[in-house]
Amino acid sequence: MTTMIRRPRRLLLLLLFPLLALAPPPSAASRHDYGDALRKSILFFEGQRSGRLPPNQRVRWRHDSALHDGSGEGVDLTGGYYDAGDNVKFGFPMAFTATLLAWSVIDFGKSMGPELGNAISAVRWATDYLMKATSVPGVVYVQVGDAFRDHGCWERPEDMDTPRTTYKVDASRPGSDVAGETAAALAAASIVFRGRDPSYSARLLDRAISVFEFADRHRGAYSSSLRSAVCPFYCDFDGYQDELLWGAAWLHKASRRREYREYIKNNEHILGADDSINEFGWDNKHAGINVLISKVLMGNAQYLESFKLNADNFICSLLPGIFHPQIQYSPGGLLFKVGGSNMQHVTSLSFLLLAYSNYLSHSNQHVPCGSHSASPSLLRRIAKSQVDYILGDNPMRMSYMVGYGSKYPMRIHHRASSIPSVGAHPAHIGCKAGSKYYLSPNPNPNLLVGAVVGGPNLSDAFPDSRPVFQQSEPTTYINAPLVGLFAFFWAHPGNV
Repeated sequence: MTTMIRRPRRLLLLLLFPLLALAPPPSAASRHDYGDALRKSILFFEGQRSGRLPPNQRVRWRHDSALHDGSGEGVDLTGGYYDAGDNVKFGFPMAFTATLLAWSVIDFGKSMGPELGNAISAVRWATDYLMKATSVPGVVYVQVGDAFRDHGCWERPEDMDTPRTTYKVDASRPGSDVAGETAAALAAASIVFRGRDPSYSARLLDRAISVFEFADRHRGAYSSSLRSAVCPFYCDFDGYQDELLWGAAWLHKASRRREYREYIKNNEHILGADDSINEFGWDNKHAGINVLISKVLMGNAQYLESFKLNADNFICSLLPGIFHPQIQYSPGGLLFKVGGSNMQHVTSLSFLLLAYSNYLSHSNQHVPCGSHSASPSLLRRIAKSQVDYILGDNPMRMSYMVGYGSKYPMRIHHRASSIPSVGAHPAHIGCKAGSKYYLSPNPNPNLLVGAVVGGPNLSDAFPDSRPVFQQSEPTTYINAPLVGLFAFFWAHPGNV
């Protein structure tokens, strides 16, 4: 893990001097249709559904799949989402996806207009599955599908014949990371459904409490307990400690119980709250923890003040013109972090910028960065610049969302999208028979509308090539933060 690098004050001031010049300028009106982008970003999740599809399924080229998941364990594990372009259900990123979808609805649901119902349905498709995955006390089912066997095939989810092996964590094989994230997802979703389905909301919160207790009582990383199954796909590289703080933060927000606030305070240093403050994603929750807890602190400068300081430092590390060893901007203006699938960082960090800007606005605060201060408006402008880059304001002059604009990725790394649908080709397409579609230079036959891919490299180049999965594969956790971002900029086109 890394910590925030402290720089001499004079150097920080010099680095901040060009801040306002480099930050994207506000515009009176955007040429992007954020409402259309919002609709499509939510529609994408219907293309990722596993299980028996409902009558109102809008992505019609998808069909039922994985209808016997969990049967070998005597538990129903049908439903949920495939995380990306494969056919495995990975519980860790799915839970994070659910948390971010719920957070999008909590903070920006009032801006979603007619799409609010679809966003809530996207949350529930995930949480219904997570409730099944936690239905056995003291157990969390964390994965369905042999990832190695699955990744050795290129076939539609409707056809898959690879083992649907079920993996779980329990007292003897702990997984505080995935269990803590699952608790966070259920707690966040309980807020979403509190006024819409009180009975379901209560069940979600009760389950979140019990899952968190399990995660805290039996501490350990699931990638240690289940390394041969979950690594290198969704290996926990940053430890389980952040998920315990993250789960406690969401339980405090959902329940308002003092015990969770005390848990955070008592475990702040033990669980490394100061670590990796500029990271946020399915594996590392530190920046999200600081932003979420800081919302509670606005107007209260004493209690848990270190989280507010960490959140401020995180914001300063993202500002254009400040050097940070883990964060760069491409020549075209895209936030970039080293590693695969960069767009996951772009969307999650932009979401935090927007969420924090709203918290600051409500409390009439700015972020102190050396001799300058970053206003809520500046934070929104930076977040908007990233959203606009995704939608087409980039050197490639293309949208990185499938189906948005006139030019977008056509050869995404996605099995179901790249192979003829069951409707077009009813005959079974086996494990290796799909390879010709993987290697084909032709565009995918099924448009996975709303999918946002991993994106361009640090030089703003994008090959639109199926085998280059780091850049061409969409994931649920890339899209989840965008739901909130698109909603805000749709409802507030001039609020930057």
